[in-house]
Amino acid sequence: MTERTGVGSAFYRYFPFAVFMGFIGIDEFIRFLAVQGLFSLEATTLYYLYPVKALTVGCLLFVFKGRYDELKLKDLTNIPATLLSCGIGLLVFVLWIKMEWTLGATGVPQGFNPALLPGQGTQISMTLFRIAGAVLVVPLMEELFWRSFLIRYIIDKNFVTVGIGTFTWASFLLTVVFFGLEHNFIYAGIMAGIFFNVVLYRTRSIAQCVLSHAVTNLALAIYVVSTGKWQFW
Repeated sequence: MTERTGVGSAFYRYFPFAVFMGFIGIDEFIRFLAVQGLFSLEATTLYYLYPVKALTVGCLLFVFKGRYDELKLKDLTNIPATLLSCGIGLLVFVLWIKMEWTLGATGVPQGFNPALLPGQGTQISMTLFRIAGAVLVVPLMEELFWRSFLIRYIIDKNFVTVGIGTFTWASFLLTVVFFGLEHNFIYAGIMAGIFFNVVLYRTRSIAQCVLSHAVTNLALAIYVVSTGKWQFW
């Protein structure tokens, strides 16, 4: 009965996201305590928290994989839809790096600069963790939460009865704003949320949303590593 009412189904979609955000909260809390002078904190100390975060959330998604019946890889065989998703993903990347970053900023970006880490091996491994987390874990986690769960939950608390890609103004606007608030640069996040919602409405596929999001993050990772503009990480 729990699954039919959507309560159990909701857990598998919001819990990985909640864990990810919990790690961010731990990061910010440690920084806050350091600023208060309770202890000293090296610039790279919290870098080591990212692999733990990515692996923990990745493991949760793997364990719960049988619960995501809306995540259909066969959707990616729809070539026109897949090309659209990839194109929008690249467009979001271009707009992201071109936007005025002083607008809608919640703070100065700390960035992730692997060059500050000791030893080439550590630098390479931490960079690979960062890329893998951004491309494989984050798009899956966020799209299952935002575009599969929350956007439908706003329409009906029994969200499993709402079709993927169902449009209402309330669900569209709320998810876009909340998605923006999740990011350090709110306006850039809102922009991305709008386009990923467009992918959802046009393709009615969570797999296509994950693909589009992954393309954006992969393009951004390549750009950051090749240019050294670590503030985008």
